[in-house]
Amino acid sequence: MMYDQTRAQQPASHTGGSAERRTPGPEPLLPSAERDAILQRLRHALNTFADTPREAVEEAESAYDEATAQLVNALAERRRLLRAGWQEGQDPGTQSDELRHALRQYREITQRLLQL
Repeated sequence: MMYDQTRAQQPASHTGGSAERRTPGPEPLLPSAERDAILQRLRHALNTFADTPREAVEEAESAYDEATAQLVNALAERRRLLRAGWQEGQDPGTQSDELRHALRQYREITQRLLQL
């Protein structure tokens, strides 16, 4: 275990754990079960390449197609939910907060897509 100087300098009464210090990461675009299924298919393709190269490449292509289709659907759904949040008629104070939140979400998702 490494020495944590910041933690050592905190008063003894501070009881915050590591979960308190972490900031949540971005929400995954696909549910873990769907990601795992696609990754399993891709691993299968990689493992069978030596015996059946053409079938392995076809399986990898199919996994790719499934991943892109699911990402497109997930992004469309996220867009629909974001749009519904900021397009609904609300009082001006709340609307400003909703617009700010939507702008942050659009920025985060777009930046993630550009980093792929």
